[in-house]
Amino acid sequence: MTGGGGRLIETAVPPALVLAVLTVALHLATSAGYGWFRDEMYYVACARHLDWGYVDHPPLTPLLLRGLLAVAGPSLPAMRALAAVAAGLTVLVAARLARVLGGGRRAEVAAAIPVMVAPISVGVFGIFTPNAIDVLLWSLALLVLTRILAGGDPRLWLLFGAIAGVGLQNKHTFAILPFATAAGLVATRARRWLASPWPWAGAALAGALVLPHLLWQSLHGWPTLEFVANARADKIAGRSVLAFLAEQAMVTNPAALPLWTAGLVWLLAAEAARPWRALGAGAVAAIALTAASGGKAYYVTPIYTVLFAAGGVWLERAATRRRWLLPTALAAVAGTGVLAAPLAKPLLSEEATVRWMRATALAPDTGSGERHAFGELPQIFADMHGWPELAAAVARVHAALPAEERSRACIFASNYGEAAAIDLFGPALGLPPAISGHNAYHHWGPGACDVHTVIVLGASRESLEALFAQVEAAARTDCRWCMPSEARLTVWLARDPRVPPAALWAAAKRFV
Repeated sequence: MTGGGGRLIETAVPPALVLAVLTVALHLATSAGYGWFRDEMYYVACARHLDWGYVDHPPLTPLLLRGLLAVAGPSLPAMRALAAVAAGLTVLVAARLARVLGGGRRAEVAAAIPVMVAPISVGVFGIFTPNAIDVLLWSLALLVLTRILAGGDPRLWLLFGAIAGVGLQNKHTFAILPFATAAGLVATRARRWLASPWPWAGAALAGALVLPHLLWQSLHGWPTLEFVANARADKIAGRSVLAFLAEQAMVTNPAALPLWTAGLVWLLAAEAARPWRALGAGAVAAIALTAASGGKAYYVTPIYTVLFAAGGVWLERAATRRRWLLPTALAAVAGTGVLAAPLAKPLLSEEATVRWMRATALAPDTGSGERHAFGELPQIFADMHGWPELAAAVARVHAALPAEERSRACIFASNYGEAAAIDLFGPALGLPPAISGHNAYHHWGPGACDVHTVIVLGASRESLEALFAQVEAAARTDCRWCMPSEARLTVWLARDPRVPPAALWAAAKRFV
Protein backbone atom coordinates (compact mmCIF):
# COMPACT_ATOMS: atom_id res chain seq x y z
CA MET A 1 0.00 0.00 0.00
CA THR A 2 2.69 2.42 1.00
CA GLY A 3 4.81 1.48 -1.96
CA GLY A 4 1.84 1.81 -4.28
CA GLY A 5 0.97 5.17 -2.76
CA GLY A 6 4.54 6.28 -3.17
CA ARG A 7 4.53 5.30 -6.82
CA LEU A 8 1.25 7.12 -7.30
CA ILE A 9 2.75 10.30 -5.88
CA GLU A 10 5.81 9.95 -8.06
CA THR A 11 3.82 9.45 -11.25
CA ALA A 12 1.15 12.06 -10.56
CA VAL A 13 1.05 15.23 -12.65
CA PRO A 14 3.62 17.66 -11.18
CA PRO A 15 1.85 20.38 -9.17
CA ALA A 16 3.94 23.06 -10.89
CA LEU A 17 2.61 21.94 -14.27
CA VAL A 18 -0.94 22.13 -12.94
CA LEU A 19 -0.30 25.67 -11.72
CA ALA A 20 1.26 26.65 -15.05
CA VAL A 21 -1.70 25.33 -17.03
CA LEU A 22 -4.09 27.05 -14.61
CA THR A 23 -2.18 30.30 -15.10
CA VAL A 24 -2.56 30.11 -18.87
CA ALA A 25 -6.23 29.19 -18.59
CA LEU A 26 -7.04 32.06 -16.24
CA HIS A 27 -5.29 34.59 -18.46
CA LEU A 28 -7.08 33.28 -21.55
CA ALA A 29 -10.45 33.39 -19.79
CA THR A 30 -9.93 37.03 -18.76
CA SER A 31 -8.03 38.28 -21.81
CA ALA A 32 -10.65 40.68 -23.21
CA GLY A 33 -10.14 43.39 -20.61
CA TYR A 34 -11.51 46.74 -21.71
CA GLY A 35 -10.20 46.40 -25.27
CA TRP A 36 -7.00 47.25 -27.11
CA PHE A 37 -4.24 48.77 -24.99
CA ARG A 38 -2.41 51.75 -26.51
CA ASP A 39 0.94 49.97 -26.79
CA GLU A 40 -0.55 46.83 -28.31
CA MET A 41 -1.88 48.88 -31.22
CA TYR A 42 1.51 50.57 -31.54
CA TYR A 43 3.38 47.27 -31.74
CA VAL A 44 1.01 46.13 -34.49
CA ALA A 45 1.94 49.30 -36.39
CA CYS A 46 5.63 48.58 -35.78
CA ALA A 47 5.16 45.02 -37.05
CA ARG A 48 4.00 46.52 -40.33
CA HIS A 49 7.25 48.52 -40.50
CA LEU A 50 9.82 45.87 -39.64
CA ASP A 51 13.27 47.20 -38.94
CA TRP A 52 16.31 46.43 -36.78
CA GLY A 53 15.20 49.01 -34.26
CA TYR A 54 12.72 51.65 -33.21
CA VAL A 55 13.04 54.85 -31.24
CA ASP A 56 11.64 53.37 -28.05
CA HIS A 57 12.27 49.62 -28.26
CA PRO A 58 14.29 46.90 -30.03
CA PRO A 59 12.84 44.77 -32.85
CA LEU A 60 11.88 41.40 -31.32
CA THR A 61 8.24 42.13 -30.35
CA PRO A 62 7.30 43.55 -33.77
CA LEU A 63 9.00 40.58 -35.41
CA LEU A 64 6.92 38.14 -33.33
CA LEU A 65 3.77 40.07 -34.15
CA ARG A 66 4.61 40.10 -37.85
CA GLY A 67 4.38 36.33 -37.84
CA LEU A 68 1.13 36.47 -35.89
CA LEU A 69 -0.33 39.03 -38.31
CA ALA A 70 0.42 36.70 -41.18
CA VAL A 71 -1.59 33.94 -39.51
CA ALA A 72 -4.38 35.68 -37.59
CA GLY A 73 -4.31 39.33 -38.64
CA PRO A 74 -4.41 42.01 -35.92
CA SER A 75 -6.12 39.74 -33.39
CA LEU A 76 -6.21 40.90 -29.78
CA PRO A 77 -7.13 37.43 -28.42
CA ALA A 78 -4.23 35.86 -30.32
CA MET A 79 -1.77 38.47 -29.07
CA ARG A 80 -2.87 38.06 -25.49
CA ALA A 81 -2.75 34.29 -25.86
CA LEU A 82 1.00 34.65 -26.49
CA ALA A 83 1.31 36.61 -23.24
CA ALA A 84 -0.72 33.95 -21.42
CA VAL A 85 1.61 31.20 -22.64
CA ALA A 86 4.60 33.27 -21.51
CA ALA A 87 2.98 33.51 -18.07
CA GLY A 88 2.58 29.74 -17.82
CA LEU A 89 6.15 29.11 -18.94
CA THR A 90 7.45 31.59 -16.36
CA VAL A 91 5.59 29.73 -13.61
CA LEU A 92 7.22 26.49 -14.78
CA VAL A 93 10.66 28.11 -14.84
CA ALA A 94 10.16 29.45 -11.29
CA ALA A 95 9.37 25.94 -10.09
CA ARG A 96 12.40 24.55 -11.89
CA LEU A 97 14.57 27.21 -10.29
CA ALA A 98 13.44 26.00 -6.87
CA ARG A 99 14.34 22.43 -7.84
CA VAL A 100 17.84 23.41 -9.03
CA LEU A 101 18.35 25.34 -5.79
CA GLY A 102 17.81 22.10 -3.90
CA GLY A 103 14.08 22.18 -3.23
CA GLY A 104 11.46 19.50 -3.63
CA ARG A 105 7.85 19.52 -4.81
CA ARG A 106 6.68 21.80 -2.00
CA ALA A 107 9.43 24.29 -2.80
CA GLU A 108 8.34 24.25 -6.44
CA VAL A 109 4.78 25.12 -5.44
CA ALA A 110 6.03 27.77 -3.03
CA ALA A 111 8.00 29.35 -5.88
CA ALA A 112 5.27 29.05 -8.49
CA ILE A 113 2.31 30.53 -6.59
CA PRO A 114 3.82 33.96 -5.83
CA VAL A 115 5.05 34.27 -9.43
CA MET A 116 1.57 33.31 -10.61
CA VAL A 117 -0.38 35.83 -8.50
CA ALA A 118 2.03 38.76 -8.07
CA PRO A 119 0.20 41.92 -9.22
CA ILE A 120 3.02 42.76 -11.61
CA SER A 121 2.73 39.28 -13.16
CA VAL A 122 -1.05 39.49 -13.47
CA GLY A 123 -0.73 42.87 -15.17
CA VAL A 124 2.29 42.21 -17.38
CA PHE A 125 0.93 38.93 -18.73
CA GLY A 126 -2.57 40.35 -19.20
CA ILE A 127 -1.53 42.26 -22.32
CA PHE A 128 1.00 41.65 -25.07
CA THR A 129 3.99 43.96 -24.84
CA PRO A 130 7.76 43.34 -24.68
CA ASN A 131 7.39 43.07 -20.89
CA ALA A 132 5.71 39.66 -21.12
CA ILE A 133 8.60 38.24 -23.14
CA ASP A 134 11.09 40.09 -20.95
CA VAL A 135 9.99 38.35 -17.74
CA LEU A 136 10.18 34.93 -19.40
CA LEU A 137 13.65 35.59 -20.85
CA TRP A 138 14.96 36.87 -17.50
CA SER A 139 13.62 33.75 -15.83
CA LEU A 140 15.21 31.42 -18.38
CA ALA A 141 18.55 33.23 -18.10
CA LEU A 142 18.42 33.00 -14.32
CA LEU A 143 17.68 29.28 -14.55
CA VAL A 144 20.72 28.74 -16.77
CA LEU A 145 22.88 30.84 -14.44
CA THR A 146 21.66 28.86 -11.43
CA ARG A 147 22.65 25.62 -13.14
CA ILE A 148 26.08 27.05 -14.01
CA LEU A 149 26.72 28.10 -10.42
CA ALA A 150 25.63 24.65 -9.24
CA GLY A 151 28.54 23.17 -11.18
CA GLY A 152 26.90 22.74 -14.56
CA ASP A 153 28.65 22.43 -17.89
CA PRO A 154 30.68 25.62 -18.54
CA ARG A 155 29.32 25.65 -22.07
CA LEU A 156 26.01 26.77 -20.53
CA TRP A 157 27.52 30.27 -20.58
CA LEU A 158 26.88 30.19 -24.33
CA LEU A 159 23.19 29.52 -23.68
CA PHE A 160 23.14 32.33 -21.12
CA GLY A 161 24.71 34.64 -23.71
CA ALA A 162 22.21 33.58 -26.36
CA ILE A 163 19.27 34.33 -24.06
CA ALA A 164 20.84 37.65 -23.11
CA GLY A 165 21.29 38.60 -26.76
CA VAL A 166 17.66 37.77 -27.52
CA GLY A 167 16.59 39.61 -24.37
CA LEU A 168 18.44 42.74 -25.44
CA GLN A 169 16.70 42.54 -28.81
CA ASN A 170 13.43 42.58 -26.87
CA LYS A 171 13.95 45.29 -24.22
CA HIS A 172 16.83 47.63 -23.54
CA THR A 173 16.36 47.21 -19.77
CA PHE A 174 17.37 43.56 -20.10
CA ALA A 175 20.89 44.98 -19.77
CA ILE A 176 20.23 45.11 -16.01
CA LEU A 177 20.60 41.32 -15.85
CA PRO A 178 24.11 41.06 -17.38
CA PHE A 179 25.16 43.91 -15.11
CA ALA A 180 23.73 42.13 -12.08
CA THR A 181 25.39 38.87 -13.12
CA ALA A 182 28.78 40.54 -13.43
CA ALA A 183 28.33 42.28 -10.08
CA GLY A 184 27.32 39.02 -8.42
CA LEU A 185 30.35 37.21 -9.80
CA VAL A 186 32.79 39.92 -8.75
CA ALA A 187 31.30 40.17 -5.23
CA THR A 188 31.50 36.43 -4.47
CA ARG A 189 33.78 33.44 -4.85
CA ALA A 190 32.13 32.80 -8.19
CA ARG A 191 34.55 35.41 -9.53
CA ARG A 192 36.74 32.45 -10.47
CA TRP A 193 34.50 32.15 -13.53
CA LEU A 194 36.04 35.36 -14.82
CA ALA A 195 39.26 33.45 -15.43
CA SER A 196 37.40 31.02 -17.68
CA PRO A 197 36.87 31.73 -21.38
CA TRP A 198 33.25 30.58 -21.30
CA PRO A 199 31.58 33.65 -19.70
CA TRP A 200 33.45 35.85 -22.14
CA ALA A 201 32.37 33.65 -25.04
CA GLY A 202 28.79 34.00 -23.83
CA ALA A 203 29.18 37.77 -23.67
CA ALA A 204 30.60 37.81 -27.18
CA LEU A 205 27.63 35.78 -28.43
CA ALA A 206 25.20 38.19 -26.76
CA GLY A 207 27.03 41.09 -28.38
CA ALA A 208 26.87 39.47 -31.80
CA LEU A 209 23.13 38.91 -31.46
CA VAL A 210 22.41 42.49 -30.46
CA LEU A 211 24.89 44.01 -32.94
CA PRO A 212 22.33 44.60 -35.74
CA HIS A 213 20.25 46.72 -33.39
CA LEU A 214 23.30 48.67 -32.25
CA LEU A 215 24.25 49.34 -35.86
CA TRP A 216 20.70 50.54 -36.50
CA GLN A 217 20.99 52.88 -33.53
CA SER A 218 24.29 54.24 -34.81
CA LEU A 219 23.01 54.77 -38.34
CA HIS A 220 19.99 56.67 -37.00
CA GLY A 221 21.88 58.89 -34.57
CA TRP A 222 21.14 56.88 -31.40
CA PRO A 223 17.48 57.92 -31.14
CA THR A 224 16.88 55.78 -28.05
CA LEU A 225 19.36 57.88 -26.08
CA GLU A 226 17.40 60.98 -27.06
CA PHE A 227 14.17 59.21 -26.14
CA VAL A 228 15.50 58.22 -22.70
CA ALA A 229 16.86 61.70 -21.98
CA ASN A 230 13.55 63.32 -22.89
CA ALA A 231 11.58 60.76 -20.88
CA ARG A 232 13.69 61.43 -17.81
CA ALA A 233 13.25 65.19 -18.21
CA ASP A 234 9.57 65.31 -19.10
CA LYS A 235 7.83 62.06 -18.26
CA ILE A 236 9.35 59.82 -15.59
CA ALA A 237 8.54 60.87 -12.05
CA GLY A 238 11.35 61.04 -9.53
CA ARG A 239 11.17 58.48 -6.72
CA SER A 240 13.15 58.24 -3.50
CA VAL A 241 14.87 54.94 -2.86
CA LEU A 242 12.42 54.19 -0.04
CA ALA A 243 9.45 54.92 -2.30
CA PHE A 244 10.95 52.67 -4.97
CA LEU A 245 11.39 49.82 -2.48
CA ALA A 246 7.84 50.31 -1.22
CA GLU A 247 6.60 50.01 -4.80
CA GLN A 248 8.58 46.78 -5.17
CA ALA A 249 6.68 45.36 -2.21
CA MET A 250 3.36 46.48 -3.69
CA VAL A 251 3.84 45.15 -7.21
CA THR A 252 5.28 41.80 -6.07
CA ASN A 253 2.46 41.33 -3.49
CA PRO A 254 2.85 42.65 0.08
CA ALA A 255 2.06 39.20 1.49
CA ALA A 256 4.96 37.77 -0.51
CA LEU A 257 7.48 40.26 0.89
CA PRO A 258 8.57 37.90 3.71
CA LEU A 259 8.99 35.07 1.20
CA TRP A 260 11.28 36.83 -1.27
CA THR A 261 13.13 38.58 1.57
CA ALA A 262 13.78 35.20 3.17
CA GLY A 263 14.90 33.92 -0.22
CA LEU A 264 17.37 36.77 -0.60
CA VAL A 265 18.77 36.25 2.90
CA TRP A 266 19.00 32.50 2.26
CA LEU A 267 20.99 33.08 -0.93
CA LEU A 268 23.34 35.51 0.81
CA ALA A 269 23.87 33.70 4.11
CA ALA A 270 22.76 30.07 4.22
CA GLU A 271 25.46 27.41 4.07
CA ALA A 272 23.27 25.31 1.78
CA ALA A 273 23.06 28.24 -0.66
CA ARG A 274 26.81 28.85 -0.86
CA PRO A 275 27.06 27.90 -4.57
CA TRP A 276 24.47 30.57 -5.43
CA ARG A 277 25.80 33.55 -3.46
CA ALA A 278 26.28 35.37 -6.76
CA LEU A 279 22.50 35.20 -7.39
CA GLY A 280 21.79 37.02 -4.13
CA ALA A 281 24.51 39.60 -4.68
CA GLY A 282 23.34 40.11 -8.24
CA ALA A 283 19.74 40.64 -7.12
CA VAL A 284 20.87 43.33 -4.69
CA ALA A 285 22.91 44.97 -7.44
CA ALA A 286 19.98 44.89 -9.89
CA ILE A 287 17.55 46.46 -7.41
CA ALA A 288 20.10 49.05 -6.28
CA LEU A 289 20.97 50.06 -9.85
CA THR A 290 17.33 50.47 -10.85
CA ALA A 291 16.50 52.46 -7.72
CA ALA A 292 19.56 54.71 -8.03
CA SER A 293 19.00 55.37 -11.73
CA GLY A 294 15.37 56.36 -11.30
CA GLY A 295 14.01 53.36 -13.20
CA LYS A 296 10.38 52.35 -13.06
CA ALA A 297 9.28 49.75 -10.53
CA TYR A 298 8.66 47.02 -13.10
CA TYR A 299 12.10 47.24 -14.75
CA VAL A 300 13.68 44.89 -12.22
CA THR A 301 10.73 42.78 -11.10
CA PRO A 302 11.79 39.74 -13.19
CA ILE A 303 14.62 39.23 -10.68
CA TYR A 304 12.03 38.18 -8.12
CA THR A 305 11.49 34.91 -9.95
CA VAL A 306 14.74 33.58 -8.50
CA LEU A 307 14.09 35.21 -5.11
CA PHE A 308 10.69 33.51 -4.90
CA ALA A 309 12.36 30.23 -5.84
CA ALA A 310 14.96 30.66 -3.11
CA GLY A 311 12.21 31.65 -0.70
CA GLY A 312 10.34 28.49 -1.63
CA VAL A 313 13.38 26.38 -0.75
CA TRP A 314 13.74 28.18 2.57
CA LEU A 315 10.02 27.79 3.32
CA GLU A 316 10.02 24.08 2.51
CA ARG A 317 12.88 23.49 4.93
CA ALA A 318 11.42 25.70 7.63
CA ALA A 319 8.11 23.86 7.33
CA THR A 320 9.67 20.52 8.28
CA ARG A 321 9.54 21.74 11.89
CA ARG A 322 6.38 23.82 11.59
CA ARG A 323 4.01 21.99 9.25
CA TRP A 324 1.47 24.79 9.37
CA LEU A 325 3.95 27.34 8.03
CA LEU A 326 3.96 26.47 4.32
CA PRO A 327 0.18 26.22 3.74
CA THR A 328 -0.42 29.31 5.86
CA ALA A 329 2.17 31.37 4.00
CA LEU A 330 0.99 30.27 0.56
CA ALA A 331 -2.65 30.84 1.48
CA ALA A 332 -1.78 34.40 2.50
CA VAL A 333 0.16 34.99 -0.73
CA ALA A 334 -2.56 33.50 -2.93
CA GLY A 335 -5.37 35.26 -1.09
CA THR A 336 -3.72 38.66 -1.28
CA GLY A 337 -2.92 38.05 -4.93
CA VAL A 338 -6.56 37.29 -5.71
CA LEU A 339 -7.68 40.45 -3.91
CA ALA A 340 -5.11 42.53 -5.80
CA ALA A 341 -5.77 40.98 -9.21
CA PRO A 342 -8.57 43.39 -10.22
CA LEU A 343 -6.16 46.26 -9.57
CA ALA A 344 -3.57 44.74 -11.93
CA LYS A 345 -5.81 43.46 -14.71
CA PRO A 346 -9.29 44.64 -15.77
CA LEU A 347 -11.45 41.89 -14.29
CA LEU A 348 -14.29 44.12 -13.07
CA SER A 349 -16.38 46.86 -14.63
CA GLU A 350 -14.85 50.31 -14.59
CA GLU A 351 -17.16 51.47 -11.81
CA ALA A 352 -16.41 48.39 -9.70
CA THR A 353 -12.67 48.81 -10.26
CA VAL A 354 -12.81 52.41 -9.03
CA ARG A 355 -14.77 51.32 -5.95
CA TRP A 356 -12.26 48.55 -5.26
CA MET A 357 -9.36 50.99 -5.60
CA ARG A 358 -11.00 53.36 -3.13
CA ALA A 359 -11.62 50.50 -0.71
CA THR A 360 -7.96 49.54 -0.83
CA ALA A 361 -6.77 53.19 -0.78
CA LEU A 362 -4.77 52.58 -3.96
CA ALA A 363 -4.07 55.66 -6.08
CA PRO A 364 -4.38 55.41 -9.89
CA ASP A 365 -0.71 56.34 -10.34
CA THR A 366 0.67 53.61 -8.05
CA GLY A 367 3.63 51.95 -9.72
CA SER A 368 3.36 54.01 -12.91
CA GLY A 369 6.53 56.01 -12.37
CA GLU A 370 5.17 58.82 -14.55
CA ARG A 371 4.30 62.39 -13.71
CA HIS A 372 1.35 63.26 -15.96
CA ALA A 373 -2.25 63.67 -14.79
CA PHE A 374 -4.30 60.57 -14.02
CA GLY A 375 -8.02 59.98 -14.15
CA GLU A 376 -10.10 57.54 -12.13
CA LEU A 377 -8.37 54.44 -13.52
CA PRO A 378 -4.71 53.37 -13.63
CA GLN A 379 -3.04 54.26 -16.91
CA ILE A 380 -2.94 50.69 -18.21
CA PHE A 381 -6.74 50.49 -17.76
CA ALA A 382 -7.46 53.99 -19.02
CA ASP A 383 -5.41 53.39 -22.15
CA MET A 384 -7.79 50.59 -23.16
CA HIS A 385 -10.59 53.07 -23.75
CA GLY A 386 -11.75 55.39 -26.49
CA TRP A 387 -9.76 54.19 -29.49
CA PRO A 388 -12.58 52.90 -31.75
CA GLU A 389 -14.62 56.02 -30.91
CA LEU A 390 -11.69 58.26 -31.78
CA ALA A 391 -11.26 56.58 -35.17
CA ALA A 392 -15.01 56.88 -35.80
CA ALA A 393 -14.94 60.62 -35.03
CA VAL A 394 -12.06 61.15 -37.44
CA ALA A 395 -13.86 59.08 -40.08
CA ARG A 396 -16.92 61.34 -39.87
CA VAL A 397 -14.76 64.41 -40.40
CA HIS A 398 -12.93 62.74 -43.26
CA ALA A 399 -16.16 61.59 -44.95
CA ALA A 400 -17.64 65.11 -44.78
CA LEU A 401 -14.83 66.61 -46.88
CA PRO A 402 -15.43 67.29 -50.59
CA ALA A 403 -14.32 64.30 -52.65
CA GLU A 404 -11.28 66.01 -54.19
CA GLU A 405 -10.08 67.33 -50.84
CA ARG A 406 -10.79 64.02 -49.10
CA SER A 407 -8.52 62.17 -51.54
CA ARG A 408 -5.59 64.39 -50.52
CA ALA A 409 -6.35 64.85 -46.80
CA CYS A 410 -3.88 63.58 -44.22
CA ILE A 411 -4.45 62.53 -40.62
CA PHE A 412 -1.89 63.79 -38.10
CA ALA A 413 -1.91 62.40 -34.55
CA SER A 414 -0.03 63.92 -31.65
CA ASN A 415 1.08 60.58 -30.23
CA TYR A 416 1.62 56.98 -31.26
CA GLY A 417 -1.52 55.77 -29.48
CA GLU A 418 -3.82 58.00 -31.53
CA ALA A 419 -1.92 57.22 -34.72
CA ALA A 420 -1.97 53.47 -34.08
CA ALA A 421 -5.72 53.60 -33.37
CA ILE A 422 -6.29 55.24 -36.77
CA ASP A 423 -4.11 52.63 -38.44
CA LEU A 424 -5.87 49.75 -36.67
CA PHE A 425 -9.52 50.82 -36.96
CA GLY A 426 -9.25 53.27 -39.84
CA PRO A 427 -9.06 50.97 -42.89
CA ALA A 428 -12.58 49.65 -42.24
CA LEU A 429 -13.77 53.26 -42.03
CA GLY A 430 -12.11 54.39 -45.25
CA LEU A 431 -9.31 56.33 -43.56
CA PRO A 432 -5.76 56.71 -44.90
CA PRO A 433 -2.81 55.75 -42.68
CA ALA A 434 -2.02 58.18 -39.90
CA ILE A 435 1.20 60.16 -39.62
CA SER A 436 2.74 61.46 -36.41
CA GLY A 437 5.94 62.97 -35.12
CA HIS A 438 5.95 60.72 -32.07
CA ASN A 439 8.68 58.11 -31.68
CA ALA A 440 8.74 55.45 -34.44
CA TYR A 441 6.04 57.23 -36.43
CA HIS A 442 8.44 60.11 -37.05
CA HIS A 443 10.98 57.71 -38.56
CA TRP A 444 8.33 56.39 -40.92
CA GLY A 445 7.91 59.87 -42.34
CA PRO A 446 4.93 61.85 -43.69
CA GLY A 447 4.43 59.63 -46.73
CA ALA A 448 2.70 61.40 -49.60
CA CYS A 449 1.07 64.01 -47.37
CA ASP A 450 1.31 67.47 -48.94
CA VAL A 451 -0.18 69.05 -45.76
CA HIS A 452 -2.68 71.11 -47.79
CA THR A 453 -5.54 69.63 -45.75
CA VAL A 454 -4.75 67.91 -42.45
CA ILE A 455 -7.07 66.36 -39.89
CA VAL A 456 -5.24 66.94 -36.63
CA LEU A 457 -5.64 65.21 -33.26
CA GLY A 458 -4.29 66.36 -29.93
CA ALA A 459 -3.25 69.92 -30.72
CA SER A 460 -4.34 73.38 -29.60
CA ARG A 461 -5.89 76.02 -31.85
CA GLU A 462 -3.07 78.42 -31.05
CA SER A 463 -0.34 76.01 -32.13
CA LEU A 464 -2.17 75.17 -35.35
CA GLU A 465 -2.94 78.79 -36.26
CA ALA A 466 0.79 79.49 -36.14
CA LEU A 467 1.27 76.85 -38.85
CA PHE A 468 -1.91 76.97 -40.98
CA ALA A 469 -3.97 79.80 -42.45
CA GLN A 470 -7.30 78.07 -41.81
CA VAL A 471 -8.11 76.13 -38.65
CA GLU A 472 -11.55 74.90 -37.57
CA ALA A 473 -12.88 72.53 -34.95
CA ALA A 474 -14.61 69.72 -36.83
CA ALA A 475 -15.51 67.26 -34.04
CA ARG A 476 -14.94 66.49 -30.38
CA THR A 477 -14.60 63.27 -28.42
CA ASP A 478 -15.74 62.56 -24.87
CA CYS A 479 -14.33 59.55 -23.01
CA ARG A 480 -14.95 59.25 -19.28
CA TRP A 481 -12.49 56.44 -18.63
CA CYS A 482 -9.61 57.62 -20.82
CA MET A 483 -6.49 59.29 -19.52
CA PRO A 484 -7.16 63.04 -19.03
CA SER A 485 -4.93 63.86 -22.01
CA GLU A 486 -7.20 61.74 -24.26
CA ALA A 487 -10.56 62.24 -22.57
CA ARG A 488 -11.78 65.26 -24.56
CA LEU A 489 -10.03 65.74 -27.86
CA THR A 490 -10.84 68.22 -30.57
CA VAL A 491 -10.56 66.96 -34.12
CA TRP A 492 -9.22 69.91 -36.12
CA LEU A 493 -9.27 70.67 -39.80
CA ALA A 494 -6.15 72.59 -40.77
CA ARG A 495 -5.69 73.99 -44.30
CA ASP A 496 -3.18 76.06 -46.24
CA PRO A 497 0.15 75.69 -44.41
CA ARG A 498 2.11 78.83 -43.62
CA VAL A 499 5.47 76.99 -43.68
CA PRO A 500 6.96 74.35 -46.03
CA PRO A 501 6.02 70.71 -45.41
CA ALA A 502 9.63 69.83 -44.50
CA ALA A 503 9.63 72.47 -41.77
CA LEU A 504 6.32 71.20 -40.44
CA TRP A 505 7.65 67.66 -40.25
CA ALA A 506 10.86 68.69 -38.53
CA ALA A 507 8.86 70.61 -35.92
CA ALA A 508 6.60 67.59 -35.31
CA LYS A 509 9.41 65.34 -34.06
CA ARG A 510 8.88 64.20 -30.49
CA PHE A 511 10.88 61.38 -28.94
CA VAL A 512 9.54 60.72 -25.44
